Amino acid sequence: MSCSFIIAIDFGTAFSGYAFNISPRGKESGPYLKRWGKEYGFDTPKTPTCILFNEDKTFLSFGYEAQMKFKDMRGEEAKKYYLFQDFKMTLYNKTLSNDLKIEDASGKSMEALKVFSESLRFLKDDALKTISYNMRGRNFKASDFTWVLTVPAIWDPSAKQFMREAAKQAGIATKGGEEKLIIALEPEAASIWCKKLPPDKFILKNQSRESLDQSPGTRYIVVDCGGGTIDITVHEVQNGGALKELHKVSGNNLGGQTVDRKFKHFLREILPDGVWDEFQLNSPSSAQRIMYDFTRLKEADTDIQISCPFKLVSLAKEKSGTENFIKSDLGASWDGDYIKISQDRLRSFFEESLKGITHNLREIFNSVLNINYILLVGGFAQSKILQQHIIDQFGRQCEFLCPFRAQEAIVRGAVEFGRNPQVVVSRKSSFTYGFAACEKFDKRKHREEKKFTAGGVEYSRDIFNKMVEEGEDVGSEETREFLCSPAKADQRNMTMRFYCSFRKDLVYVDDWGVDEVGSFSVDISTGGKVRLEIMFGSTEITATGTNLISREKQTVKIDFMTTDRECVVDEADDENSDGSSTASKEFLLEGD
Repeated sequence: MSCSFIIAIDFGTAFSGYAFNISPRGKESGPYLKRWGKEYGFDTPKTPTCILFNEDKTFLSFGYEAQMKFKDMRGEEAKKYYLFQDFKMTLYNKTLSNDLKIEDASGKSMEALKVFSESLRFLKDDALKTISYNMRGRNFKASDFTWVLTVPAIWDPSAKQFMREAAKQAGIATKGGEEKLIIALEPEAASIWCKKLPPDKFILKNQSRESLDQSPGTRYIVVDCGGGTIDITVHEVQNGGALKELHKVSGNNLGGQTVDRKFKHFLREILPDGVWDEFQLNSPSSAQRIMYDFTRLKEADTDIQISCPFKLVSLAKEKSGTENFIKSDLGASWDGDYIKISQDRLRSFFEESLKGITHNLREIFNSVLNINYILLVGGFAQSKILQQHIIDQFGRQCEFLCPFRAQEAIVRGAVEFGRNPQVVVSRKSSFTYGFAACEKFDKRKHREEKKFTAGGVEYSRDIFNKMVEEGEDVGSEETREFLCSPAKADQRNMTMRFYCSFRKDLVYVDDWGVDEVGSFSVDISTGGKVRLEIMFGSTEITATGTNLISREKQTVKIDFMTTDRECVVDEADDENSDGSSTASKEFLLEGD
């Protein structure tokens, strides 16, 4: 019997981990989940997304080990090293390139691709070691497995490409085996796992039924509450248990770390002026420990107390000239060992995040009818304040479900997604996508400045040719076909430039609200037309081009990252017979 070897990596903003399956195909077994931190007194399903580099930028350690090594360093020594944490959010809603740099805890910069790839390399190597140990020393290599890497559903294509490139550099996606790396969307993975859970695996709140109904037609919202992002999707159960997306993915960047930032601002308020910033600068590892303690404490909905290191207490007493240095009128007090924070003040840290989540959910309820459940997952979902807020706001409209191990749902579901990536049969397009093409010039609808001449015929360039519309249903294996021919007889390749917009009715690619997001070139050196097939319904946009004369079919790499794309788009133009200039790689859609 053949085996299904799958490793899933959940690379989170605050915490990361992996799970794997090495059971025979067709034999049901839950994925194995690595536990972390036992050597430091912890036992958690994920380890902090924290990586430490030497002063010469060589990798030292990841996770709890990186935190502990950094914690033991003295102030001046610590400043020499590179400590990166919570860096996943650098990919959110930003223009990305291979040479993007990010700053560590002390402001020193390093190539983002190196930080991400070394983190993934550690998780890859650790997974292979763990599996070898459990398989009595049998040696495995990365190419023996299908790898699943989770990303937020609200990430744009450039961020997904960045993660694929980081995985490639980490040795996960080996040359020639790129298809063995699958990108999974985090709320989809969680949805798949929660469908498998029995009733006793959910926190019981207000629901009349005790587990997720599997009947065809059941509709539910998945709210993936991570450290960085809130990621929301809506699924409807189809016949056979497949899932259809009913609303395009939505969300925001107001995850659990928004609460952490409010807490850090609160510390600056209640401590004497400048104390927290000075303490954080001179004792970064101790400041990190306070933030780690708060991460656990914010799951409660009660008064909490934060233990203070001796250095912070001494500095605060020195600056204030008093033993009782806390500004108690702000919802905190000092008892000689702990900073006590009231329940009301703790709840205030959540207000911005809860407001953002409520806004996103109300938009969904206004456009999708008959929602049966809200399913809350992710590490931030373990917060009792968040759980109760969702129930208070939406408990009358649908039932509430949250698995006891909400932090594990994504990585466990990612393994299941690796077994069956077609489980989500239909998705909604988040944008209107199109590409720049040429049409025969028509003075009634085309702008004069867009006109150029090729082969004695007048054309209009920069036409927005729509491929898929925002909010449109696209099957997971559905392809959109386009037949293209060169604008000039002597062209050797055609460059396709991708654009996206929230708008639906567009004429030109430089209209307002349109952004260029990628490009690729198709080889037509043997002449002829090209049939372009583009798949939008999967977790990544993919394309193939077939030359209809040579019948050669090529997988086309779409470049969604800026540096390489600009190199392609800015190649030399050719001069036309009328003296005007037009890119040598422009093309016409068949029928123009």
